[in-house]
Amino acid sequence: MIDFRSDTVTRPTAKMREAMASAEVGDDVYGDDPTINSLQAYAAERMGFEAALFTATGTQANLLAIMCHCARGDEYLCGQSAHNYRYESGGAAVLGSVQPQPIENEPDGSIDLDKAKAAIKADDFHFAITRLLSLENTIGGRVLSLDYQQQARAFCNDHGLLLHLDGARVFNAAVKSNCDVTEITRLYDSVSVCLSKGLGAPVGSLLLGSEAFIERATRLRKMVGGGMRQAGILAAAGRIALEQGPLRLFEDHENAEHLSAGLARIPELEIDPDSTQTNIVYARCRAGKASQLKDFLAEQGILITAGNPIRFVTHRDVSRQDVDTLLSAIRQFYPS
Repeated sequence: MIDFRSDTVTRPTAKMREAMASAEVGDDVYGDDPTINSLQAYAAERMGFEAALFTATGTQANLLAIMCHCARGDEYLCGQSAHNYRYESGGAAVLGSVQPQPIENEPDGSIDLDKAKAAIKADDFHFAITRLLSLENTIGGRVLSLDYQQQARAFCNDHGLLLHLDGARVFNAAVKSNCDVTEITRLYDSVSVCLSKGLGAPVGSLLLGSEAFIERATRLRKMVGGGMRQAGILAAAGRIALEQGPLRLFEDHENAEHLSAGLARIPELEIDPDSTQTNIVYARCRAGKASQLKDFLAEQGILITAGNPIRFVTHRDVSRQDVDTLLSAIRQFYPS
């Protein structure tokens, strides 16, 4: 099957499988799994932080970040479309008793900082205490500009807020911005990074911050059931993903651009090719036949998620030939 549903579907490479099979392991809850410790030390150095923590998922990493930065009854500001607000089962509210204050995202994925300022609660016991601004980069495949992120850092400094980045695909953002990832991460108090999306690991994410922050996050990870014992088997693949994955992300971006251009030539689909910035492509079925298209493509050995719009995601296991196969199949569904 050719799978365009998400970049989470990538399979471990042969090198990853070999590293996993031979990984030296210990008990990570005791802090003595050498492969996890090596990954965490490398990640912290690579991304410009004092410390890092290996987590099961990006959802867990974001939850730990919010719970570290905010106490029960506090509040965090985020985008209405933010993953840690919309797609993480309300974990911050349910498990952390932290109130989200969503703000409508701008078309480029940013949060208007004037609207964020208006959302900060006054120092009044009637209100939750606003502690944190959480941004996402990339968000829906769109890249926040460095200039905007610098403004957000200054905004948080001016208003006494902490700044977290859901950087599940931050390396895609760095590639598109033509900068080292540290030019982005240095602006934040904490960053989460997904190893199992475009970077290609089978499992795992990282949370990065100060030593004190990561010490607190480690306690909270145990609280929410995230102690994984001999997880060095997973960290071995994560280390390869972190070292090698970013080097080829430009290929995913190029394939996404190629897909966008091809979809734009199919009259039954509505798409703005210029809106594709990284590895995520959105297109609408003008006749509302997304479900029928999904079923037709499945018969051809191609997986998509039906929606309005449809989201196509390119990744390591999707080649240029696979993109052309998808385009050819869609043209068969919509004969001219």
